[in-house]
Amino acid sequence: QVRLVESGGGLVQAGGSLRLACAASGSIFSITAMGWYRQAPGKQRELVAHITSDGTTNYGDSVKGRCTISRDNAKNTVYLEMNSLKPEDTAVYYCNLVRFAYNYWGQGTQVTVSS
Repeated sequence: QVRLVESGGGLVQAGGSLRLACAASGSIFSITAMGWYRQAPGKQRELVAHITSDGTTNYGDSVKGRCTISRDNAKNTVYLEMNSLKPEDTAVYYCNLVRFAYNYWGQGTQVTVSS
């Protein structure tokens, strides 16, 4: 079993920054990748960023240049640094872990960007 606990969401003004964290626990060996997705009301869940076991990163088009994903293997934690936030970044952000081609999800953390 895999457990993902997210933290760091909240309310921020446009142009501000936030740092999200996701701590993984449980059966977390042989992780393929970890990352972040988001879902705004009435919209589909979309990729924000993910990082593979070898450190390769990938970002969604809407956040490229504004977000940085990183990880601390010793803490089994992945971080998402978000800068220059826009109101359209408002969404629930979900941590994702891929292991043996199975996706695990966190409970989500709300990010609200005010204009």
